[in-house]
Amino acid sequence: MPRAVVIGSGPNGLAGAVVLAQAGWEVEVHEAEATLGGATRTEELTLPGFRHDVCSAVHPLGRSSPFFRRLDLELEWVDPPAPAAHPFEDGTAVVLERDVDETAAGLGADACAYRRLLRPYVEAYDAVEPLLVGGFPPQAHALTTALLGLGPRALARGLRTAFGAARPAAESLFETERARSLFAGLAAHSILPLERRPSAGFGLTLAVLGHAVGWPSPRGGAQAIADSLADRLRALGATIHLSSPIDELPRADAVLADVTPRELLRLARGRFPERYARGLKGFRHGPGAFKLDWALDGPIPWAAAACARAGTVHLGATLEEISRSEHAAWTGAISERPFVLLGQQSLFDPTRAPAGKHTAWAYCHVPPGSELDVTERIESQVERFAPGFRRRILARSVLDPARLEARNRNLVGGDVNGGAMDLGQLFFRPARRLVPYRTPLRGVYICSSSTPPGGGVHGMCGEAAARVALADARKRA
Repeated sequence: MPRAVVIGSGPNGLAGAVVLAQAGWEVEVHEAEATLGGATRTEELTLPGFRHDVCSAVHPLGRSSPFFRRLDLELEWVDPPAPAAHPFEDGTAVVLERDVDETAAGLGADACAYRRLLRPYVEAYDAVEPLLVGGFPPQAHALTTALLGLGPRALARGLRTAFGAARPAAESLFETERARSLFAGLAAHSILPLERRPSAGFGLTLAVLGHAVGWPSPRGGAQAIADSLADRLRALGATIHLSSPIDELPRADAVLADVTPRELLRLARGRFPERYARGLKGFRHGPGAFKLDWALDGPIPWAAAACARAGTVHLGATLEEISRSEHAAWTGAISERPFVLLGQQSLFDPTRAPAGKHTAWAYCHVPPGSELDVTERIESQVERFAPGFRRRILARSVLDPARLEARNRNLVGGDVNGGAMDLGQLFFRPARRLVPYRTPLRGVYICSSSTPPGGGVHGMCGEAAARVALADARKRA
């Protein structure tokens, strides 16, 4: 029986382990921390009974992951009435509703432009999905399927937007500040300056996902995803070792490393050829995250009541403000009014907090490794759109970039995307190779979010790496 060792128990490591175990391999997973899950951990960070997602919290890619669907994981997805909301200083908000027309109705003069942009991809989502969350390399029929489902004009318009920069796209697509701001908030999830490509692609993708599959979270927290994968893995006979750090690449028929390029270099101990090692050393990480979690005495008192219907709230008001904030993080600065992403899952999942209480989290983008405490700036942004918010705080947890990396080595400098996802590293990550998962060392593969298709909880990086390992093993046999 061939033997595989998987380093790291994030969703990609666990996904790769499942694929190998399904193929009849003897599989063992080694996790350095005392709990499994990588970026899908849930802990009582503030007070007893208040359950917070340490990193990833909202999972449209989890629900739409072809790999997770094939596994039919035992997960209960919780959907807020609306995926996201974007409040303004006048006490109103634009809401990303599940329905395209309902969202468009809140955009005034841009209603038709929004419907024209989104409706074709939502109505043909089954054809579009392989391009959005498919494996790598894309299946040969994916582009053909999308072409047949959308038509050449809609596909060309979508690709042109997807590979463009968010700010010029928002300004050309929409006339009103409300529509431009909504698109900017979606695009800012890319952790790229809105003037850099392909930030617009992230905005378009998240809008399509919001309408087609929603922005759900698993009941009980992100830990449920890791636990479900681990249960499936153990049922297949694999073993998982916690508090089991690896300091050197082990000997096995296949080693899958759910780690960053920097960590892979450390584990290789100088065994990689110089050219590949140089490529890993040149891998670029993006800005970090400064994250707060709160235990609250009640729900957030939003000035715009519609925000209470959304699982995620974008705090940044205008396109100009969001653009300034996201650009600052790339230049070593932090905006006085940072763009803040906020989640309030306990409104829709009572397992997250004691009866009558609530949890919420928020983060902004900061320079990698930044040591500046921006708690006040983040909470001021929340208070700006929800007067009286601070009075509801019972306790808070502060996770700056250093603390995030200390909890998870893959969050280098607080980077939650596994590396900058600009055009230079969108497909060619972590190094320029025809098969990005295969390393020059026989039987050694990298399967983290530093490989295609990149950040997000979907398991597709792990599945792809494991299938490459299986194909290589068959060739050797």
